[in-house]
Amino acid sequence: MATKQTELPITGMTCAACANRVEKGLQKLPGVSEATVNFATEKASVNYDDEQSKLSDLHQKVEQLGYGIQQEEVDFSIQGMTCANCSARIEKALNRMDGVENATINLALESGHVVYSPGTLTPEAFVQKIQSLGYDAVLEQDQQEATDYKEQEIKKKTRLFWISAAFSLPLLWTMFSHFTFTSWMYVPEFLMNPFVQWALATPVQFWVGATFYKGAYFALKNKSANMDVLVALGTSAAYFYSVYLVLANLGMGHNMGLYFETSAVLITLIVLGKVFEARAKGRSSDAIKKLMKLQPQHALVERGEEFISVAIADVKEGNILLIKPGASIPVDAAVVSGSSAVDESMLTGESLPVDKSAGDAVYAATVNANGSLKVRADKIGKDTVLSNIIRVVEQAQGSKAPIQRLADQISGIFVPIVVGIAIVTFLIWYFLVSPGDFGSALTSTIAVLVIACPCALGLATPTSIMAGSGRAAEQGVLFKTAESLETTKHIDTIVLDKTGTITNGKPVVTDFIPVPDVDAEQVKQLVASAESESEHPVAQAISDFGSAKLAVTGFEAVPGHGIKAHVEGRDVWVGNRRLLAGIAVDEQAAEQLEQDGKTAMFIAIDGKYAGLIAVADTIKDSAKAAVEEMKRMGLRVVMLTGDQQRTADAIARQVGIDEVVAGVLPAEKAGHVAKLQQQGRKVAMAGDGLNDAPALATADIGMAMGTGTAIAMEAADITLMQGDLMRVADAVRMSRLTVRNIKQNLFWALAYNSVGIPIAAAGFLAPWLAGAAMAFSSVSVVMNALRLQRVKLNK
Repeated sequence: MATKQTELPITGMTCAACANRVEKGLQKLPGVSEATVNFATEKASVNYDDEQSKLSDLHQKVEQLGYGIQQEEVDFSIQGMTCANCSARIEKALNRMDGVENATINLALESGHVVYSPGTLTPEAFVQKIQSLGYDAVLEQDQQEATDYKEQEIKKKTRLFWISAAFSLPLLWTMFSHFTFTSWMYVPEFLMNPFVQWALATPVQFWVGATFYKGAYFALKNKSANMDVLVALGTSAAYFYSVYLVLANLGMGHNMGLYFETSAVLITLIVLGKVFEARAKGRSSDAIKKLMKLQPQHALVERGEEFISVAIADVKEGNILLIKPGASIPVDAAVVSGSSAVDESMLTGESLPVDKSAGDAVYAATVNANGSLKVRADKIGKDTVLSNIIRVVEQAQGSKAPIQRLADQISGIFVPIVVGIAIVTFLIWYFLVSPGDFGSALTSTIAVLVIACPCALGLATPTSIMAGSGRAAEQGVLFKTAESLETTKHIDTIVLDKTGTITNGKPVVTDFIPVPDVDAEQVKQLVASAESESEHPVAQAISDFGSAKLAVTGFEAVPGHGIKAHVEGRDVWVGNRRLLAGIAVDEQAAEQLEQDGKTAMFIAIDGKYAGLIAVADTIKDSAKAAVEEMKRMGLRVVMLTGDQQRTADAIARQVGIDEVVAGVLPAEKAGHVAKLQQQGRKVAMAGDGLNDAPALATADIGMAMGTGTAIAMEAADITLMQGDLMRVADAVRMSRLTVRNIKQNLFWALAYNSVGIPIAAAGFLAPWLAGAAMAFSSVSVVMNALRLQRVKLNK
């Protein structure tokens, strides 16, 4: 009996009875010898026989009882992957581990992400598993550490290339001398010596090429095949056949038809291709690197009566920091004193600085422009907005788009098929085309093995996802997953909430129409002072309309009607027709204002009509242009709001929306989205409030305005950092461009192999040219994806 012990963190228990229920349920499982659940610590301690019950069985039992297992996540940097088969093999192995909820491996990022339930599993166990498959892996403590690790690997590959090139160039020299058009070339006699060529090729084959042998060994050991298998087969065939010729023809001179240069030059070109590929892939995460570099490493923290410089890691919540002009803000904070303009472009994509004063929030990595600020640190480290953005972008770049399944399926069977084609090629050449000519058959076989390496196929999707999501993030559009990035492409209907999405979400006074025979300034101050006693948003807007506040000695709010107040000895009434019943008012002017979607209120001073004041939630500056852009893109635009029909229609007219659904209760919004989906529409919902969360979750794609609530942002698939409606169109456009880029990459990767393999099999492609073409195919796919980083979005 193999008894194991595990601790499971359980969520959802509300009382001791819950703990007892879970405990009894676990004790009934086969092989469980002991199970205790502590309600206070919310943990279950279980001893079980893993031959009768697995860790996943324990998780399943807890979930069947209506509770959850708190999951943990871990990230790795992985080196040694050469093609999609490598990443697929690691992914499958990790997903088979008991307790792993989901494991994804990203070939382009050279990273892994595992979601698992803690217990018998630890992050170190995943590292050991990856290493057992023949790859190198380290836990990512932070993004900078992962970047440093990858840069070290690039330096290592570069160093290997130069070593390989030093040994291969003399062999390449001798190879070119065999061509008729280069017969004039001088080649030192000693380079034609078979033993010298053998000596030059051996370090390349077994030192520089060791990584291919290692990868091939572990691939075959795990009953799989990858690019390493193809390279190892091709170069080994050329090398060992040449060794055979040297030993079998001792004393026969120099003209033996050796293939040492074939194996050495092939390995050199492939390593060079990997260097270019690694450098190009590194550029695809430039968006994250730019954000990281903006965050300063030190901060000026208040200590007594002075500010001293401390490392960013030593800043604590609640510390008072000094932000000098031109300095980057180190943490998320609230302004305590001072005023300035802050450049938030790296977070929101908005080029204009934002004015900040006491009480305003500022964010890590943004830049203070012109004034000194004292701020209180509210969020530090991984809790800052910047860290959350980096986390979301990494999550999107590390996840898989549905379109990638095709590439994964093809890669899974690709290498065995290529090996079969290579064998058939050898047999045809050796027995039919050039009977008995082993050299010609070998050359064509090697060319087939090398040109067919599926690197480009594995890189086609993830590199585009990385570049596309990174560029979008730079412009303030955060895609949560690769799936949401791909799905957005299919959106044909955009549903927009009104308040906070189309409008600014804050009422302001739009019209003040006093009667001709009153002191307009005095009326304004009387009304503003009276409304200052009310907490209603409309009252707040009117209060902000006036500058100097007068003394209010009496105040009465009349629900559904307005307010009455005694200000500076005068009676001030502000409200609707019912509040001013019996007083003659300007009905026509009020109706005109209301037709424009404004809330009109009558003013009476000492029982006499004194004028009108109108309040409205103003439309965002970019709203009309954004709606026009959506329509130009072929999108159907619908406004969904809880406001009355007249107000909704007025707003819709101003921005150019033709379809309006008004008077919708918060609980009904999701239902209206579902109706559109039932009509066969692919719907994106954009909103910012708590009441939008169900509709955001129901839509095919939910877009949360970054100015909105955390709940709305959590329910959404995309976060628009600025709250700018133009970013809705940008999200759809970026998705379309990214998916198109993925399809281009997949097409060229498949077309390259479809055309290249027959050409190589026909003998029209020398092995070294096949190696160069294979390396170029991978680099070209990555470079095509990087075009997405130059996409210009709407401003």
